[in-house]
Amino acid sequence: MYKKILVPLDGSDRAEAILPHVEGLAKRYDSQIIFMRVVEGDYFVPGYQEVVDISGYEQEYARRKKEVETYLEGINRRFTEKGINNKPVISYDSVVQSILNTAEAEEVDLIAIASHGRSGLARAFYGSVASGVLNRIDRPLLIIRSN
Repeated sequence: MYKKILVPLDGSDRAEAILPHVEGLAKRYDSQIIFMRVVEGDYFVPGYQEVVDISGYEQEYARRKKEVETYLEGINRRFTEKGINNKPVISYDSVVQSILNTAEAEEVDLIAIASHGRSGLARAFYGSVASGVLNRIDRPLLIIRSN
């Protein structure tokens, strides 16, 4: 039923609350899990005739990228040790767009995500990322509420 499951993570314990759920699904359906994380970058637009040393921005971006790679390697190893087929994917777009693009590119059957439910009345039940995905996705979405 679910041959490929996309699991977007942000490195938090709250996001990882989805892991036991996808582990069970993967074992039941012999699914491949695609763990995804976004390398977020701050966008900087210098003013007119402003001289900017971007080396600090480049170093911070490289640090974030390495942190994401290390994190996904750890998740990958944990699931491989349990005999679950998985692969890491790193994206560089906005979070919601990255999830949508990866779901399409990897031809996933299910997206599984933990919702933080952090802000705004309209997002009180889902969370901003989950809400953004829910409103635009064309395939099944499993959302669990994390505490």
